[in-house]
Amino acid sequence: MTVKFGPSGNSKSFYDEGYKTSVDMPKWLKQKGLDAYEYSFGRGINISIETAEKIGNAALENDILLSVHSPYYINFGSSDIEIKEKSQEYLRKTLILADKMKADRVVLHPGSVGKNSRQQAFENLTLAMENAVKMLKELNLYGRISICPETMGKKNQLGTLDEILEICQLDETLIPTVDFGHIHALGRGAINSTEDYEFIFDRIENALGKYRLDNLHCHFSRIEFTEAGEKKHWTFNDTQYGPEFEPLAEVLVKRKISPRIICESRENMAEDSLQMKKIYIEYLTKLNYSLQSEQ
Repeated sequence: MTVKFGPSGNSKSFYDEGYKTSVDMPKWLKQKGLDAYEYSFGRGINISIETAEKIGNAALENDILLSVHSPYYINFGSSDIEIKEKSQEYLRKTLILADKMKADRVVLHPGSVGKNSRQQAFENLTLAMENAVKMLKELNLYGRISICPETMGKKNQLGTLDEILEICQLDETLIPTVDFGHIHALGRGAINSTEDYEFIFDRIENALGKYRLDNLHCHFSRIEFTEAGEKKHWTFNDTQYGPEFEPLAEVLVKRKISPRIICESRENMAEDSLQMKKIYIEYLTKLNYSLQSEQ
């Protein structure tokens, strides 16, 4: 297995080249040399079953691994009964459409602390995630689609790395979405070296084991932050912002980890995905050359 790379959403260049519908994205991505695609329902679920099926078929035909991002307004940290019920329904609709799209992963923002204590919000999240696993079983999607709760980048949000790892211990089908930009932002510049990435991977493996470490879902982009955490996503060309991808590539090759890495660069996600893939292959080639030289 090797690392799979692809964008979240559609790059500006996709539309600049004359394309208008996401049904064309899988073929476009394959032509660019990419392997994965994350379709976002972040701002709302506004796609027909027919279009979902077309995207799924296109992804299958072009060997593109497909994931789906559920709506951003899901809030499993809330104590409000109406918000809880709506959040579960948004997830249900996402899962049904993800299945139509032949996606194998649904990314989830856990929610916010709000007026609750962090402990109460986390207890609400835990119960909601237990219900989400039950929902997978009710929809006959358990083992076919993994729910992937995401590490978040703002202080008032649920989703520290430790919180996500604890949530994923609820069920073996839950896979973390490790957003390195968010971790970097929440720690106000926390990721600066191979050792920092190693530390993250060690914590994941200790909490969830080698299989889920090998099959992580990841988000990556440079990110601007304030004292409150994440502010804005940027591109690889915006070098004033971190984190850097090269040390991550080095660690992935060294540890033989094969996650799916989704790029969330601003308007440039496909191009930066390809840049990441090239960097990763360079490190992989160097390692293989080094091993051959030692023989």
